[in-house]
Amino acid sequence: MEKVKFIDLFCGIGGFRQAMNEACRENDLIPDCVFSSDIDLACQFSYEINFGERPFGDITRMDEKDVPDHDILFAGFPCQPFSIIGQMQGFSDIRGTLFFDIARILKHKQPKAFVLENVTIFVNNQKRLDK
Repeated sequence: MEKVKFIDLFCGIGGFRQAMNEACRENDLIPDCVFSSDIDLACQFSYEINFGERPFGDITRMDEKDVPDHDILFAGFPCQPFSIIGQMQGFSDIRGTLFFDIARILKHKQPKAFVLENVTIFVNNQKRLDK
């Protein structure tokens, strides 16, 4: 069976990882989470209970060169800055700038695929992404 290496950024308690594990089982693939990260200590604790490993903390403090090579990047980064139920400050909200940490890892590591949590307002920030 083929092994699929992935990273789980802003992992929370592991929703993306659980979905990936299930998808791999259904398709005769071996899931291999080579790195996870979440700044929230309660989430780190739950993730460790769920998967037997403690996620790295603040991704802004991680050099992209130190992120293990991977095939797929998953990122459930904070959506409140882009959400219609939030204040829709986009990249003006410090949480919105976490997107750029994903971008720097993608640029350096060049995985085969990536999956990001999305909200409608995120698309409206395209002009800011082009800079």
